[in-house]
Amino acid sequence: MDVSSYFLPELGVLIDPLTPPEGVDVLEELGPPREILLTNRHHWRECGELTERFGVRVRAPRVGMHEFAEGDPVDPYDFGEELAGGAIVVHEVGGICPDEAALHIPSLNALAVADGVIQYGGLRFVPDNLMDDPEDTKRALKEAYARLADELEFEHLLTAHGEPVVGGARDALRAFATA
Repeated sequence: MDVSSYFLPELGVLIDPLTPPEGVDVLEELGPPREILLTNRHHWRECGELTERFGVRVRAPRVGMHEFAEGDPVDPYDFGEELAGGAIVVHEVGGICPDEAALHIPSLNALAVADGVIQYGGLRFVPDNLMDDPEDTKRALKEAYARLADELEFEHLLTAHGEPVVGGARDALRAFATA
């Protein structure tokens, strides 16, 4: 499954980072990053190289901190917390794992999501074999995404798996959640 990551240079934030195909130097030219945010504990990906290169720490959901070793450059965040100087607000998703989060970025009119919804030619769930109880998980995710689509303003959905939804993402997420 293809994975996606995002660099928000105007905020100095990497989300669920991978090293860019052009190399890590491109981040230096654009930024450099000042903070790394994970939408869940499973998205460590290439944080080791990036934290070493840029001297930044990673922020991950507090309920997923058990995944990290003592000494890892990771600090917890809580649902409802404002990150990146107040530019990003963390929202609880849950469902697929307790630390599944969505990051609302009002200045970019965007919502970044973890593993609960993926985008390959349309929004969908990850395969059932990646869920403990697929029907309960899907129900919980739909409830969370319907709530977020009702409560938040956003036009773009930054998915951790697949392409982002550029424009119309709030309506697309609402349709997915209520289907």
